Amino acid sequence: QVQLVESGGGLVQAGGSLRLSCAASGRIFSNCGVGWFRQAPGKEREFVATISWRAGNTDYADSVKGRFTISRDNAKNTVYLQMNSLKPEDTAIYYCAATPYMSMAVTPSVYNYWGQGTQVTVSS
Repeated sequence: QVQLVESGGGLVQAGGSLRLSCAASGRIFSNCGVGWFRQAPGKEREFVATISWRAGNTDYADSVKGRFTISRDNAKNTVYLQMNSLKPEDTAIYYCAATPYMSMAVTPSVYNYWGQGTQVTVSS
């Protein structure tokens, strides 16, 4: 079992920055993939970014490329999402997720473990 706890959400003005953290505990598989997803009211959950735990390879949704950066600290069992140049359309609940089956994945159904989510609100 893997437990994930997100933190770092909040209210920020457009153009501002936030850094989300996802702390993992339990059995961390050396080759697992970790992803960030978000869900706005009335919309489906969408992929934001993913990172391979072992190699650190990354992938991003087109909507956040160049603005968001995903990274991990293996010693702390923590994955981060640095969000810069935030826009009102980035407003959503952000979730981190982990899967032992793939090193990276963009599809929510692949992920077995999910955090409780953290709210990000960007005002215009």
